[in-house]
Amino acid sequence: MSTPKPADAGAAFAGLSNGMAESAAAPLLAARDLRLELGGRPVLDGLSLAVADGEVHALLGPNGAGKSTVAYTILGCGGYAPAAGELLFAGERIDALPLHERARRGMALAWQEPARFEGLTVADFLALGARVDDPAECLRRVGLRPETYLPRALDRTLSGGERKRIELAGVLERRLRLAILDEPTAGIDLLALADIVTLIDALKDGGASVLLITHAEDVAVHADRASQLCGGRIVRSGAPEAVIAHYKSRACERCDGRSCRDE
Repeated sequence: MSTPKPADAGAAFAGLSNGMAESAAAPLLAARDLRLELGGRPVLDGLSLAVADGEVHALLGPNGAGKSTVAYTILGCGGYAPAAGELLFAGERIDALPLHERARRGMALAWQEPARFEGLTVADFLALGARVDDPAECLRRVGLRPETYLPRALDRTLSGGERKRIELAGVLERRLRLAILDEPTAGIDLLALADIVTLIDALKDGGASVLLITHAEDVAVHADRASQLCGGRIVRSGAPEAVIAHYKSRACERCDGRSCRDE
């Protein structure tokens, strides 16, 4: 893999394939022809994707399509270095940068299954890398009462939904350039969908782009643009309503890597 170097994202990614139209301005995040195998099986198979500066981009796909793998590859998680392709962030090649360097550039991931931290309070967690002076307000924006949750331990006494909300509050507090939200509605009741939409709006209002990985149509429809993933490749991009309709018309419940790509 080549050493990361500055590059012109607009020139490097002219003619993106798989339905990605070239925009007038260089995207904040641009991936071209990413290929990755896990356990000898291709998981990303020529993935090309672009997220514009200040855009909320929904990524749809059934289980097994490779959605979480896309997130881990962008963030630079261990074991997810692509074998081929290019990944640019703000015009800079980041293919070989470690996770912590990508985080320093202003990207972070809210995991589908948030971690527990025994012995760490919610207040201490929110103080890690914080760029906002009022963590209480970040908790309020995800529907949690600060006076109740700030002193609590971030451990098994919290439900999965509570930990998910706290992690999302942490993402909001960091004032990111790119927030990757992996199934932010997982483990959260239907009445809380409005809180997630409010959070996404707050991230965008704060200057962040959002890559929203979701199955929830009620959330995806609030994106600026959407893409559908099948077998590790983008098969459709465009207006959220159109992509959602195409996604709902698929024949497979679990991605077979063929049906949507063969259309």
